[in-house]
This record gives sequence, structure tokens and C-alpha cells, in this order.
Amino acid sequence: MRIAPWRNFDGKHDSKGKNEMKTSKSLTTLILAAIFLLTATRGGSSRAEPVGDTPEAQPLHIMVGKSVVINMEKPVKRVLVSNPAAIKALGTTPTEVVVEALAPGASSLIMWDEAGSSRMLDVTVDLDVSGLRTAVERAYPDSGIQVQSDGGRVILSGAARDQHVEEDLVKMAAAYSGQVVDSLTLAANPHERQILLEVKIAEVDRTLLEQFGFNLFSTGAGNTVGVISTQQFGPISGQSGSGSGTTINGRPFEGGAAILTLSNLLNIFLYRPDINLGAVIQALQQKSILQVLAEPNLLALNGQKASFLAGGEFPFPVVQGGQALGTVTIQFRPFGVKLDFTGWTQPDDTIRLHVAPEVSSLDYTNAVTISGFTVPAISTRRAESEIELKNGQSFGIAGLLDQRVQAQFNKIPGIGEVPILGEFFKSKSNQRTRSELVVLVTPHIVDPTRTGAQTPAAPKLAIPYLGSPGKFDEKMPGHKEIPDAAPVSPSK
Repeated sequence: MRIAPWRNFDGKHDSKGKNEMKTSKSLTTLILAAIFLLTATRGGSSRAEPVGDTPEAQPLHIMVGKSVVINMEKPVKRVLVSNPAAIKALGTTPTEVVVEALAPGASSLIMWDEAGSSRMLDVTVDLDVSGLRTAVERAYPDSGIQVQSDGGRVILSGAARDQHVEEDLVKMAAAYSGQVVDSLTLAANPHERQILLEVKIAEVDRTLLEQFGFNLFSTGAGNTVGVISTQQFGPISGQSGSGSGTTINGRPFEGGAAILTLSNLLNIFLYRPDINLGAVIQALQQKSILQVLAEPNLLALNGQKASFLAGGEFPFPVVQGGQALGTVTIQFRPFGVKLDFTGWTQPDDTIRLHVAPEVSSLDYTNAVTISGFTVPAISTRRAESEIELKNGQSFGIAGLLDQRVQAQFNKIPGIGEVPILGEFFKSKSNQRTRSELVVLVTPHIVDPTRTGAQTPAAPKLAIPYLGSPGKFDEKMPGHKEIPDAAPVSPSK
């Protein structure tokens, strides 16, 4: 404890000198003895009860780094500060004293005026937690978390949403003080909200096929047997000798010197038996379109994974190794429209989603044969993304285009270059494919356990059920002997 010497504010020393100083020391000793006695009597209370005409100490809280001004009715003569490490008193005018907070802690401040009256203050220096309070409100809005300071301690109170939030708040408070009083409680949470995901998956696959070519053959015209073909469409094979030959639609098809076999009549077939000359022509244009549309709705708990598959599974042979070398086992691989998602809800109704839609189909064009099994390939379009959305917002995954062009051109050298006539010695095939995939996702936060939820309407039936059983059984023998069941309203 330190007694601060005091000077008159007019710049002159007190005329009584040392005698008054001795009197002041004696008076101070008596006052301090009375304060300690009352403190011990009240069990260590920081406030002293008034003795006689001595006023009661008034509480005063100051933030670290802040200052307050105390006004006195009469000029101040002396000032006592019990904890100089916590506060500092400075006289600015004869009736004003500025108290500056230096560090967290507590101190007594006693001031005497010229008439001998004293004024006592219990000063508590608290930490400035305004920055911490602002950070908590920004991180957890509408949480009701209270942040207070008591000397060098930070006190947290309120209801935290879960254990992770409580740990985060304690870590934030530890940056302001090493003494954190955790008075937080966990909020009652009987159940978690759920996420309803509405997904629309649309795929359009267009294919255009154009083919054109000629195969000319002679079975003996001009005593000449021959075939002119680019070998692209329906090649013609033959054998030497004569015979009954092959038949087409029950009619003989033979030549005088050779028998020809047509593996494919293509789409245009011409033959003149009288001149033993024929031709097969492939002139075809084919367009096809495949559209796949799926609208799955998935419901999952917060943080849990949900899956959807509309398609099937195909057997896939797997050759084993080790002791079972050469043994073929069957595994099933899924294909079709598939969706996997995991969602997390936030306090501000923000939904964080991990979405992985996939559309696959069997591709027999690139199939392989293993141990006698024909295994098709899988044509797959897949997307995977992780985003954040507000409740009810939608996002789309588009631009998944697959365009392919496959062209094959055959011709007979030389004669195939002749204008007009050369077209009979050429063949070509063009195939164009275009696939488009669009995925639209709309998440919703729902709470199915809440009261008052309406039951969804049953889907309409494409073919109604039977009407009243009585009408259906009217013409059946013995129907009157069977008691009527509960009436059933006929379906509309």
C-alpha cells in the first residue's frame, strides 16, 4: 500500500509543515486499522462498513486502458491507492482526480479534502472484452452467448448448440485471458433437422447414321463371273462349279459358272436372271433418340449419406488368382441413373452439399469376351461437386456434352475417281452421336417430427381398382350367403 503525497494546487507548500504530516500519518494508520478490522469481521469482504461518520466505499469498474474522472465538492488534499499496479491516480484540478486503469485487478482509492472528509472507492479493473463479444456474435448469431469480464477473468454463459461450439468459444476467450470461466450449457436438442433433396436428371442421346454403297455381281453374263464390292456392306462370297445355288424368297438364285452367296441383301436388291447381272445397294439414313429422365427425392439426416439408383446390375465375370487360378466368379456391377449425396445444415439455414450424380448405360459396341462370356462396356457420365446453398435454392450441372463423329470411306482405286461413274465403286458410312446431360438439384431443410405435418396425397392410379365388391359378385352363385364386407368407395 502506498500513500501518495499531495500538494496544494496553488503551487505552495502547506504552512504547518512536518507537524501536519505526522498528524496525517497517525490519521491514516487509524483509518487503515479500522478498514482491516471490518474486513476481517465480514469474512474478507472488499467493502468496509462505515464507522461513525466514515462513508461506505462505492464500487467502481474500469476497463483496462480506460480512465475516469472523479469530481469532489471541495479541493482534494490527499489520495491513497492500495494497489498501484492496478490503477493510477492523478490530480488535474483541485477538485478533479483522474483514475487510470493499468492492469486487471482490484484496488482501494481513498481521497481526503481540506475539511478532513474522506471518500472511498472500491475500484475493479476489468478486461475489455468488447472485441471478443463482437467476434462471438459474428461467428454464432442469435445464439444468446453472454461474454463478461471480472477482473482478469473472462466469463462465458448461455446455451451452446453442441460440444464443438462450446470448445470453439473457450478457445476464442483464451486469446483474451488465461483465466476462462466456462459457464456454458448445452442446448436441448431432441432431434436434428433433415435434408430433402429434389433432383432432376435429364439425358438426351441423339444418333444419326448415313450409309451408301454398291455391290455389283455377275453370275455368268458374257461368260464372265465377277463381283465388284468395296467389302464395306454385305460382302458377296462364291464358289466354283454349278449347281442348284441358293434361293432368295423361294426362287432359285444361281449362275451358269458359279454359285454366289449373299450374306446381306442390304436394303436395295436388283437381279436380272436373263442377263445374269445383279446389284445390292446400301442407301440408308437412320436417326434415333434416347431420352432418360429421373426425378428422385431423397431424405437423409444431417451429415448422413443417401444413395439412389434407377437402373440395374449386370453380371461381370472375374477370373480368380492364387489357388483358384482360372476359376471364374460372377460379380454384379450397377448401371443406370445413380445419385449419392451428403448434406450438412448450418444454423443460418445454409446447406452444404456433396453431390455425385452419375448416368451410365451398357455399351455392347466395346464389349469383350472372357472365357466365353460377353462382357459389355459401360458408357458413363459422372459429375461430383461440393457447394453451399440457402434453403430452397437450386443449382444445375450442365454442359456435360459428348459429341462423336465416326466416318468410314471405301473405294476402288482408279475407277472410283471417275466422275459420276465412280460413285458406283465407292461406299461410305457416317455416324454422328450427341449426348447431353443436365442435373438440377434443390435441397430443402425439413423436420418430419414436428407436429401438424400434413399427410401427402396418394398417387393417382392409372388403372382403378375394382368397384364395390357387391356389384362385382352379383352374378356369382351363392353371393347372397356371404355377408357383405365393409363398403369400399369405387375408384374414379
